Amino acid sequence: MRDWTAEELDTIGAADELRIAALRPDGSLRPSTTIWVVRVGDDLYVRSWRGRNGGWFRSVLRRPEGRIRAGGITRDVTFQEPHHADQAAIDHAYRIKYRRYGGTYVDPMVSRDATAATLRLIAR
Repeated sequence: MRDWTAEELDTIGAADELRIAALRPDGSLRPSTTIWVVRVGDDLYVRSWRGRNGGWFRSVLRRPEGRIRAGGITRDVTFQEPHHADQAAIDHAYRIKYRRYGGTYVDPMVSRDATAATLRLIAR
């Protein structure tokens, strides 16, 4: 695995949206989905606002590899469930970064269901 560069962390962390595509069992990419991304320290996190039942999230659980695009950067990644992540810090990052969208959109991203569907992006 390769670490994120400082530029990648800054650019992806600042991007409003991220395109995420999981790998199929045959190695081809599934269609991408647009989601929100936040940076906490040197880690990048995504969540499924539909919780663990979200289509892209279920795909990633079956094969935790894929590709992301954000801010002009395209990277292959591994998706990892962060069992010991600071979920309060991730919630805070979502609230701060996306506050202009108001509670209608932000509250679902910090709900118990979305928190249970948090993934850390690991550069490959």
